[in-house]
Amino acid sequence: MHRSTKWQAALFAMVLACGSVAGQGMSAASKAAPAKARPMLATGAAFAPDGRLWVVGLDAQSQLFVQTSADEGSNWEARRLLDTRGDSISADGENRPKIAFGRDAAVVSYTKPQPKPYTGDIRMLRSEDGGKSFSPPFTVHDDRQAITHRFESIAFDRKGDLYVTWIDKRDAEAARARSGGQKSAYTGAAIYAKVSGDGGKTFSPDRKLADSSCECCRIALADSPEGGMTAMWRHVFDGSVRDHALAPLAPGASAAAPVRASEDGWVLAACPHHGPGLTAAAGGGFHAVWFGLKAGKTAVRYGRLQANGKPDGRVRELPDDKAEHADVIASGNKVSIVWRSFDGERTRLRAWLSVDGGEQFVLRELQATKVENDHPRLVGRGNEHFVVWRTEGGIHVQKLAL
Repeated sequence: MHRSTKWQAALFAMVLACGSVAGQGMSAASKAAPAKARPMLATGAAFAPDGRLWVVGLDAQSQLFVQTSADEGSNWEARRLLDTRGDSISADGENRPKIAFGRDAAVVSYTKPQPKPYTGDIRMLRSEDGGKSFSPPFTVHDDRQAITHRFESIAFDRKGDLYVTWIDKRDAEAARARSGGQKSAYTGAAIYAKVSGDGGKTFSPDRKLADSSCECCRIALADSPEGGMTAMWRHVFDGSVRDHALAPLAPGASAAAPVRASEDGWVLAACPHHGPGLTAAAGGGFHAVWFGLKAGKTAVRYGRLQANGKPDGRVRELPDDKAEHADVIASGNKVSIVWRSFDGERTRLRAWLSVDGGEQFVLRELQATKVENDHPRLVGRGNEHFVVWRTEGGIHVQKLAL
């Protein structure tokens, strides 16, 4: 059986419900062993303005912690637990806790699952003293129904405004109610967003970016060329084609119609738990990575997008037919892409590095493990790029350079 056919069959069997803890790496031994609870390794990372690296994640008791390093991960200070007032917290690969730093504030976000399957709330803690202390958690979105508010992304733009985006099912629920509780014509979920100009003290009202998003894939955020942020997500186009869409975000601006950003033509009646990566490109436009099936082949692909989000035709597969959960970051002409890849025995961490704006890349082998592991995360500090990779053995940080 062709690899893509096997992959699709497994996908339909495993993620049609779109609610499992998906995306953490497994060794061959763990796949064959009796089912057991997986460690919740999904971790967020960011550099603070003072140059220190921060991570946020769950410990073995499912408690939210932050941890800092002054030497790029060679040594770590003791973990510090944050008071989440008893919240349960989602920490799978596509829906991890996150941390972001603005000029005058730091924020931590996470999804709090609700008792009803596949429902949740987006929660946030904020700090005005550089992370020395954090506020109690609060719910970000205005809508308080017991429905899907999940898979949030957060980022500060160059001006210092804080953006929060998430996947939301209020419109799907409303459509179902109008149909008397029967299946409606509404497809997928929706993308919603809020903006704060004061570091999370207050927010604009909930704003819908688009209907018919995929239900469980992460949303990528990147600086917009004109200011503000740009969001990219897996979208459900007509005919259940699950390619990607892109739309700009700006405070006070009306929602722009999303632009189709990938053209794989992947027809799929399920969510693959595999969101995109996006970063601004020097001179305008974006670098993007995404996973999809095209012409019968599943692959992670890299492409350049124009400033309006439309692909410019330069699309290439990553040099690894087992690549998954890639991330991308750029500064000037320096572009770094990282991903993980399971070879049947080990999960390998690999990188594709460019110093000419993505025209040419060099493949690098970084690490490998046989234990459970998270998706790799890219973080930047000035022109420096770092990959943060959490495994059962700890948090590993590596500076990327040719």
